[in-house]
Amino acid sequence: MSFDNAGILIVGGGIIGLTIARELVKQGHGDIVIIEKEPELGVHASGRNSGVLHAGIYYSPDSLKAKSCLNGNFLMREYCKEKGLPLLESGKVIVTRTAAELPVLDELHRRATANGAKVEMIDEKQLAAIEPNARTVERALFSHYTAVVDPKAVLKSLKKDLERTGRVRLHLGCKMLGLKGSSTVVTNKGDISFERFINAAGAYCNKVAGFFGVGSKYRLIPFKGVYRLLKKDAPFTVNSNIYPVPDIRNPFLGIHFTRSVHGDVYLGPTAIPAFGRENYGILSGIDAEAFSIAWQDLVLFLLNRPFRNVALSEPLKYFPSYFFRDAARLVKELAPSDVVHASKVGIRPQLVDWEKKELVMDFLVVADGSSLHVLNPISPAFTSSMDLAQGMVAEHFSS
Repeated sequence: MSFDNAGILIVGGGIIGLTIARELVKQGHGDIVIIEKEPELGVHASGRNSGVLHAGIYYSPDSLKAKSCLNGNFLMREYCKEKGLPLLESGKVIVTRTAAELPVLDELHRRATANGAKVEMIDEKQLAAIEPNARTVERALFSHYTAVVDPKAVLKSLKKDLERTGRVRLHLGCKMLGLKGSSTVVTNKGDISFERFINAAGAYCNKVAGFFGVGSKYRLIPFKGVYRLLKKDAPFTVNSNIYPVPDIRNPFLGIHFTRSVHGDVYLGPTAIPAFGRENYGILSGIDAEAFSIAWQDLVLFLLNRPFRNVALSEPLKYFPSYFFRDAARLVKELAPSDVVHASKVGIRPQLVDWEKKELVMDFLVVADGSSLHVLNPISPAFTSSMDLAQGMVAEHFSS
């Protein structure tokens, strides 16, 4: 049974799908349909992330992440100001826990400078003026352009903008089940025919790509990001963001402190290997796919040393004492009683090149006939989204 038909069909109502639709409308396109399997927006990664707008510090200068992050940051901040959405332009500091991390801090400074970010190396006295409770060894890196937004407020605003145009139809609770022929998507609500197709399915991007025979060499392994909160009556606070020097061999940034636009200070996230694309609880979200995910985890554990380090260290952070110990290395003062449970939990859907047995470090945009697939849409995808949308629409949908 036919449910709808579209000039352009977008699967996924997260930040990538919405910003692509917005850019398509700006460039004069219409007859756009977005389908989202959940009954509301922001149920998964786009609504569960920390809200930090990154500033292009971590990424290799030749990567798509580096090319899109900083301009995406500027575009998102401009959008929030235009719409009156919460925005905290607070910057962030990256601190060292040991002297051995200083060369990596220097490499981050080099990458940030190459990517156009405004950063400066600061000493301990300068750090104390920005973040009085932050602790570092010798020096730290200060990022001027890092900011924080409310992700769900952004999604809600984009949805309202799109609906007002009259050119976009958004179907919630509509899940893609398969492909019929080359131009009809099968959903739980009926068939949708299309002329052009965009895969913005987030944690399910590789499954959707598989319907089109795209990306067969990739697998997806989910990582769970658990957060905790700094108590409101803690004896110190955090003004902006305090991050550690990360292991740049992996795409994870480590447990850090982030002040939200609403004044809460979050600690996290972890990067614990999960057993489902929606495995937010201990057991919730685990399904039949858990067995294949566990097998992939085991293979990577044996063959990929950086992954093995993550798999050995991160699950311990389920325990409050280990989580606390990791966070406490970033600050001068923190007591276990200052840290309390938070309901925020996210899943990072990490793409793996299964031929190389390596985690994919960059975004992937794959065009195949009338379809376009956004693969590995992990951090800083929220930050980069508006710039990515501009680039994809200009390259693949110009008249």
